[in-house]
Amino acid sequence: MNHLKRVIYNCKQATLLIEKRQIKSLSFRETIELRIHLAGCSMCQLYNKQSQVIHQMVLQLFHDTEQQASTLSLDENFKKELQDRIEEELNK
Repeated sequence: MNHLKRVIYNCKQATLLIEKRQIKSLSFRETIELRIHLAGCSMCQLYNKQSQVIHQMVLQLFHDTEQQASTLSLDENFKKELQDRIEEELNK
């Protein structure tokens, strides 16, 4: 019973498991512990939802950034000016 109380009242462990689940699969025991905790803790339920939304937003941000990076290029005039400035600094 003592272990069950630790699971039920340990929000710190629950938030760790919520974040860990975003990166890799939880063990069977961790999954059960998290479910038990979330069943009775409205604060961690809210944290879980917010964490999922933030995780999806970050994934989307990185996905969008990768797509933009493949289509972006520097202006040729900017490149020439930059190269001239570098050469000027090297010749000092």
